Amino acid sequence: MRAISLDVGDKTIGVALSDPLGITANGLMTIERVGIRKDADKVLDLVREHECSVIVMGLPLNLNGSDSVQTQKVRDFRTMLENKMKSTGMKGIGVVFQDERFTTRIAENVLIEADVSRARRKKVIDKQAAVLILQSYLDSAARISGQNITE
Repeated sequence: MRAISLDVGDKTIGVALSDPLGITANGLMTIERVGIRKDADKVLDLVREHECSVIVMGLPLNLNGSDSVQTQKVRDFRTMLENKMKSTGMKGIGVVFQDERFTTRIAENVLIEADVSRARRKKVIDKQAAVLILQSYLDSAARISGQNITE
């Protein structure tokens, strides 16, 4: 089973997917936001399609660890996902938060170093941030358990 991660923003949601062994994260897509219900449906379609066992959501905290304005929006999106999973009979799929401080800045630096144009960076920055969120989660899960997430 795989893990999927989300970098939830006001205009887009960056999406990344782990390999089947839960070792590496790869960018999947960027979802253009149309509304919380439809956005949640799209995410759950991806969860089903890729047989994911966990949804990792980036939690946008302030530098001091307190909640930001965006934090509550991400929490609301998590609640919507969980409610839709319950109502559609999707069981056994965890939804967890992963601290996402600095991920967008790191993603941008990676893309700049790769000589990606400014226009192209705008299109892939959220997906790259989702990759960093997921890889951080996978690495910490492996350190804690001594194994990958699928074992």
